[in-house]
Parts: sequence; structure tokens; C-alpha cells
Amino acid sequence: MNEYKRTLAELREKATLYWSQDLLEQAGEASILPLLLKTQDKFISVLTLADGSPDAWKKFIDVSEDMKGNIFLKHLMVLSDLGGEALNKYPPLSKFFPSGLIEYVWNEQSYTYEFKVISGKASLINSSLLVDGKNLLKGRALNDKMEDVVMLLLYASSSINNDFPDDAKEKCLIGSLLGKSEELKKFVKQNYIRVSRQIGGANAAKLGKVVEEFVFKILRRELPDWTLRKNGKIPGISHSDDGRETSFDIVATSPSSKYFAIEISFQFTTNGTIERKAREAKDRAAILHKSDHFVCYVVDGAGNINIRENAVRTICQYSDCTVAFSEAEIVFLSEFMKEKSGQ
Repeated sequence: MNEYKRTLAELREKATLYWSQDLLEQAGEASILPLLLKTQDKFISVLTLADGSPDAWKKFIDVSEDMKGNIFLKHLMVLSDLGGEALNKYPPLSKFFPSGLIEYVWNEQSYTYEFKVISGKASLINSSLLVDGKNLLKGRALNDKMEDVVMLLLYASSSINNDFPDDAKEKCLIGSLLGKSEELKKFVKQNYIRVSRQIGGANAAKLGKVVEEFVFKILRRELPDWTLRKNGKIPGISHSDDGRETSFDIVATSPSSKYFAIEISFQFTTNGTIERKAREAKDRAAILHKSDHFVCYVVDGAGNINIRENAVRTICQYSDCTVAFSEAEIVFLSEFMKEKSGQ
């Protein structure tokens, strides 16, 4: 049996699905969406369990590293489509809540929350609220300013006796879903599809470069005598009518002049990239094999492994070696390359 030619099931056993902390830090601001998707289930769990009182959610914050106060707040901001920069454009909240209180209805009962910080003039930009990329990666404990904004985002839609703008109010409805497991899951999942489409594309190129660099560095370490090129080409390999040589994410050439085309896809959400690679897989394999070259794939991410299953199956079918996204897996890929090049 060929241990390198894996099925989807075998690949899934090795998959990491989400980004490691090291990679998130390398990606900087572009890492926010992967981080939120990684902690999404924990966020839903907190909102599901927090059904005893309007502020019961506080009991579950900062208990673990994957649901610190600023991460919880960032989830609410994303889902309500009211980030720090948007909130900061409004006049001081004292204009809308002159008493410094927000009165709201929850589970058919009236409640009051007194703002601790934000009723006066207070900066609500992302960095001030500790919800920028740098602080999210470090994880920051809940503070009074964060708590104020959380309560606003949870309950503004059901608040009374204030002049908070209606267009903002209607976005702040998540508090009405506390404890309602299925409704929460549906709301969060659907909204993250929207969010992924809005900000995922803008960050895709940067995230892709981080993934590619990770693979490239390990291969360079494991194959010191080989030639490695990002966005490389193989002489004579073309899939276009005009004869232009095809580009691959990485092209590796052994000391014995064996060529290996390496394609990479790590998607944490739904994305068409893996579908394109799957459509191209059969033709690319045929042309490369005809010239006695090899094609390999690095495939991982929840969006690929759990959602685009048919595309990944197709890739596995035509790939000479398919690996997941971890150091051990890339080393495994290098062993395949050494073996096939006669080293």
C-alpha cells in the first residue's frame, strides 16, 4: 500500500483544522478571523449556558485562555456589525443615555445596568477596547470598559427610554438569544458566513503567504541541497493554449533533477480555492506524470476538510503525496520527495 497516497479519511486524522498560535501571531491583523472561527464553538457555549440572568455570561469569561474578555467582546462586535471604530463615531453615550443607565427587557422582565466607563467621553476604538489583532492574540481579561460595551451590544435592541440610534439598536439583539442553543448556533454560523465573505477575501492573500512560508521553511530545512522556488514553474509543463508554463505554489528540484510541484490550501472557512485546485488536479497530474514529475498537495483547514469534502477527495485521488498542515506532516512530505528522487 502507498502510505503517501492518502484518502480523505486518512488525511482528516492528521489535519490540524485551525491555525496554531505561532501562525496566528505571524499573520498579525489578518489572523483575527481564523482566531474567531477557532473560538466560535466556545463562544456559542458561553451564550448557551448564560441563561440564568442577563449578566450570567460573566461567570464563563476568563475561565479559560480561549475565551478571554476581549475575545468574547470581539465576537459580539463582529456579529452585531458594530466594531470599535463604528461605535467611536457616535457622540458620547451620555447623549443617548443621560442617566448613565441602560434600561432593557430580558425574558419579559425589566433590568437596569449602570455604565461604569463609557457613559462619559471614552475612546471606543479597537485598540482602546483591546480587541485589535495584537491584543486578541494575547488574550485580555474583561475590564469595566469591555463589560459596558458587551452589555450595550447584548441588550440595546430591547432597551427603553433612550435615544440610541435605531440603526445601531437593531443590530444589538444577541442578548435575546441567551440560552437558546439552536437559535444561537444558526445565528452565529449564518453571520460568520457573511463576515467571512466580507473580510476573508481581503486577508486571504496575506494568510496564504504565511501558510506558504511555513511549508517552504520546513522543506528548505529538510532538503538543504534542493532548489526550492515559490510560485515556481517546471520547464515544459503548460496547461494553457498559448504554451505559457504553469505556476505552482512551490516547485522543488532535487539534486538529480527530479521535479515536484507542490500545491497548498489551508482554508478555515468556505472558499472556492480548493474547488479550483480540485478541477485542475486531474489534468495537472496527467501532464506532470507524463514527464516523470510528481505533484503533491498540502491540504488542511476546517473549511476544506469538513466542508469541501468532494474537492479534497478529488485532490487525494490525483495527488502523489497528500499531507496536512503541521511540521511533522511537511517532514513526511520531504521524506516522500527524497525517496522518489533516489536519495
